[in-house]
Amino acid sequence: MSDADDDLAIRRKRLRFRAWHRGMREVDLLLGRFADAELAEMAADELGAFEALLDVPDQDVLAWLTGMAEPPKGPAEPFLQRVYVFHHGNS
Repeated sequence: MSDADDDLAIRRKRLRFRAWHRGMREVDLLLGRFADAELAEMAADELGAFEALLDVPDQDVLAWLTGMAEPPKGPAEPFLQRVYVFHHGNS
């Protein structure tokens, strides 16, 4: 395994921990389950997009993923859509 692979593995572990330990249990479940299923296959740029989503406050993420609010345009929006589809399907 190269240093770059080691770095990505460490980054994925940190992201998985952050996804499961955000503070609001509902968001932990939504983002943690997504991380468990998807992190292993993510490229470095996708990891960056997931990091951007993890920087968004829990209340906003929960509102967006439950359809109570529209996500604002920004770096987290495309990845948020990916998480939404993961949990809700393409409907």
